[in-house]
Amino acid sequence: MKTFTSIDHYLDNLPKEFVPKIKEFRALAKKLIPKGEEAINYGMLTIQLNGKNVIHFAAMKGHVGFYPSPSGITPFEDELNKKGLSFSKGCIRFPYDKPLPVPLITKIIKLRVKEEKSI
Repeated sequence: MKTFTSIDHYLDNLPKEFVPKIKEFRALAKKLIPKGEEAINYGMLTIQLNGKNVIHFAAMKGHVGFYPSPSGITPFEDELNKKGLSFSKGCIRFPYDKPLPVPLITKIIKLRVKEEKSI
């Protein structure tokens, strides 16, 4: 696995077709977590608050992988199913060929920020 030194370094090494969706996701995350610090953890783009990981996201073949922790997925399983999104205990997969479900991502990120602030 290649080691990235920053999110910009990560973006510079992505296949061109993945970049727009990852940049869109990054902009949304930065908007929703304005005090968040960007990092690379587990080889993924990460937003942290107070040194704690809030979310991870990464370019995967065919989708953006979003890792908001299990607590960021479980409350939204019905909505994820209704939208026909693939997900597991720790990951939601957003296909590159479909628009990002911004309202849903917003709710998930807000929940994760609230959780991290309450710790």
